[in-house]
Amino acid sequence: MPTPLTIMFWPESAYGPTNQCIGLAAILRDRGHTIVFAAESSWAGKLAPLGFVEELVDLAEPEPAADGDADAGKFWTDFIAETAPEFRKPTVEQLSSFVAPTYQALIDGAKYCEPRLREIIATHRPDVVVEDNVVLFPALVTSGAPFVRIVSCSPLEVPGPGVPPPFSGLSSDDPAQWQAYREEFDRTHRAMWADFDAWVRAQGADALPELEFMPRANAANLYVYPAEADYLEARPLDESWTRMDSSVRETDGDYQLPAEVADRPSDSALIYLSLGSLGGADVDLMRRLVRVLGTTRHRFIVSKGPQADQIPLPDNMVGAQMLPQTKVIPQVDLVISHGGNNTTTEALHFGKPLIVLPLFWDQYENAQRVDELGFGIRLPTYSFEDAELTDAVERLLADTGLRTRLDEMGAAIRGRDGLRVGADVIEEVGARHRDSVA
Repeated sequence: MPTPLTIMFWPESAYGPTNQCIGLAAILRDRGHTIVFAAESSWAGKLAPLGFVEELVDLAEPEPAADGDADAGKFWTDFIAETAPEFRKPTVEQLSSFVAPTYQALIDGAKYCEPRLREIIATHRPDVVVEDNVVLFPALVTSGAPFVRIVSCSPLEVPGPGVPPPFSGLSSDDPAQWQAYREEFDRTHRAMWADFDAWVRAQGADALPELEFMPRANAANLYVYPAEADYLEARPLDESWTRMDSSVRETDGDYQLPAEVADRPSDSALIYLSLGSLGGADVDLMRRLVRVLGTTRHRFIVSKGPQADQIPLPDNMVGAQMLPQTKVIPQVDLVISHGGNNTTTEALHFGKPLIVLPLFWDQYENAQRVDELGFGIRLPTYSFEDAELTDAVERLLADTGLRTRLDEMGAAIRGRDGLRVGADVIEEVGARHRDSVA
């Protein structure tokens, strides 16, 4: 048995990064290590039952307590709901109206909670610190423990001259479009980045890479993307980086197909619809998808999101606010998604084709990558015609060659066992540090 370590995780408050960290942490917990989960306060009571030490962190001045339990991830669910009109804009326009404000909100949170994170680190004295976020929290890299960065967004979060710029959703085959987007990113983000970099250095951390909000020179870097979809030939990474081809958490409960969708006509496929915990907050979009898909002969399992009570389902659908996604996807024939990195990589892990309707952030590049590699179809989220969606469903279901290709690819991805690859890296980093101070 390895020497027991204390491993601290600090994910972004949204479900995607938190679930990503839960998957890794559960493996490490089962190996006998102590897991300290620093989490934004709306996660209260959600992590301790999994066998983790739960340390709560406010990202802003707490609001007066309301009746009932706060939803986990409510900080970002509220932010996304307020900002949803921006998702209808071209990605280059979202740089000023959505991407920059999102970065600023994260930066404000980092500045606010720096003392609390230092307090948690001083209390638990971790052997390794793991962050899954898109901005640095300096307390994590100045603690004396080695720092591991996780990129659980698309790998284009790590930019390079040979790949499309992050958040753009631009084609890999048309670099002529990239420069104007990069210039707009510089215009809309440089002053904010310079201020953040100065603050990071004032906290005792090293300077950040040019126009990047996270460091690269870390004890280790992990990212989640299957080799078959990766950009390594166009954007090589140094030896500090380890690819987890997938990271499918094993903590989800089982999912028994309800009779309404289990018993279906022989010509009816079973399809999973999810816009993620944040995209599901767009009630009008969810209602439109349900209406259009409700006209087909197929059966659907719908992850309705935080506004579940406002999304009634027709007779060919079942659903709930949240579902054990990693147990649902293996049972379906097709996934209709927002293109979040977890859902995209989980669909490929299980060999399922995708229809992707991106809303924000890295969802555009995941949608573009799925489409340009032929793993599925990207549709314009707010301007698709009803027939475009239903035709895409029928085309993917009828493509037996694609289904065979994805079945084989999924088996290969599962065989590479990315979850344990990532856990091994974190464990090795912590063990080296423990040995060096022994």
